[in-house]
Amino acid sequence: MSSTLTLVSHHLCPYVQRAAIALAEKGVAFERVYVDLADKPDWFRALSPLGKVPLLKVGEAVIFESAVILEYLEETQPNPLHPSDAIARADHRSWVEFGSAILNDIWGFYSAPDAPALEAKGQALAEKFGWIEARLPGGAYFAGDRFCLVDAAFGPIFRYFDAFDRIGDFGVLDGKPKTAVWRQVLAARPSVAGAVVPDFDARLWRFLKARGSRLSQLMDDSVGSRRPSHSGRAHASSGSIRPRA
Repeated sequence: MSSTLTLVSHHLCPYVQRAAIALAEKGVAFERVYVDLADKPDWFRALSPLGKVPLLKVGEAVIFESAVILEYLEETQPNPLHPSDAIARADHRSWVEFGSAILNDIWGFYSAPDAPALEAKGQALAEKFGWIEARLPGGAYFAGDRFCLVDAAFGPIFRYFDAFDRIGDFGVLDGKPKTAVWRQVLAARPSVAGAVVPDFDARLWRFLKARGSRLSQLMDDSVGSRRPSHSGRAHASSGSIRPRA
């Protein structure tokens, strides 16, 4: 009898979304429990050595760090999302890590205190997506016509740009047509769309607005500063979404 899987989550964490996407793509049933990272419960502190999400509970065992969780799922669950060839598999793992580096720059972008810092972080993001544009084969997904773990890593990344696009034209993804197609295809993928709560957009908007950053100031000035629509009651999240969650 297989152990019950529980994904310990935060509503906004992109690393949690990676694991949720992989589980959905594999058709694996799992439970999901959310924690407030600004007010961590004692049971969570007792389980998480780093005080971060995601955690994957496998029966009584606990796995932490998103990359390790993804590899565990690859080793134990059906419907592999990595290539079978060792070199291709290593290549995909490298690009998943590249996605983590992009998330670090995204954090720097929305936390930038002034216009020069925001511009510098935007340029760093544009350069990284230049690498992505050059690497994409031009099909629907990172590996062409087959969904893989790199896609699972980048679906959550593009969600930030849905918010950024409402604030201003930062030019990060300009001139990258293959990236634009990839972004659109991933957004429509059921596993990606279902990896977040229904009011995710509103939660992210409030989080970004509360940063006190240059981007927050632009949100006050932008036409898109109207709150995104959502269903159900949304609770403000004060937990910081730091890189390498």
